[in-house]
Amino acid sequence: MLMAGLDGIHNKIHPGDSMEVNLYEDEALKKKSMCVSLREALKELDQDRDFLKQGNVFEDELIDAYIELKLKEAAELDRRPHPVEFSLYYTR
Repeated sequence: MLMAGLDGIHNKIHPGDSMEVNLYEDEALKKKSMCVSLREALKELDQDRDFLKQGNVFEDELIDAYIELKLKEAAELDRRPHPVEFSLYYTR
């Protein structure tokens, strides 16, 4: 997150105006939002990694290894039911 903030400062990226909306209302749901899954976040990281490499902070090899590790963790989670799913279907 620190690198993303520094990238925004360096490139003079406006973070956007503050919003006073209920995020559960239809109009608010149309706005671009955060990733909803680890896999989606890793895909975005893979496609937008240049800001992490500025100033030789991170190298491609480290980013690739991180993505690979987290994809393995996601695969482990996929093999097990979520606690809510377990509660709904397995504890009656």
